[in-house]
Amino acid sequence: MAKTVDLSTRIRAGAKVRATTDLPGVPQGTNGKVAMSNGITWKRYWVRFENGELLSYVDHDKIVLRRAWDQFFLEQEAAAAAVEGTSAAGPGTSGAGEAADNAFGVPQYLLDRTKSALERLGVTR
Repeated sequence: MAKTVDLSTRIRAGAKVRATTDLPGVPQGTNGKVAMSNGITWKRYWVRFENGELLSYVDHDKIVLRRAWDQFFLEQEAAAAAVEGTSAAGPGTSGAGEAADNAFGVPQYLLDRTKSALERLGVTR
């Protein structure tokens, strides 16, 4: 099995990278080499691309190591699918995928269980 790369770690100077999005003068997928790595909380890079462009302050999310190119897009697709899955369930459904009968997303079987327990204990509302 291929070794996965932690895409959140800093990219070192001299690393071979590819642009993940269109950048000024650099189309997506263009190969490049990191000239300098900056930042502590905001990771940014100077990158010299094969088409002759040298861009400064390229955000960490805009480039990826060449060897992790396929992994990057697989992770992007998985994240998009997870977002679609949660938004497809949307409001009015419980975590188990059952339809809820109220605005709070509580499944009906839990409401029935609570009602019967309250009746059994003689609690009235």
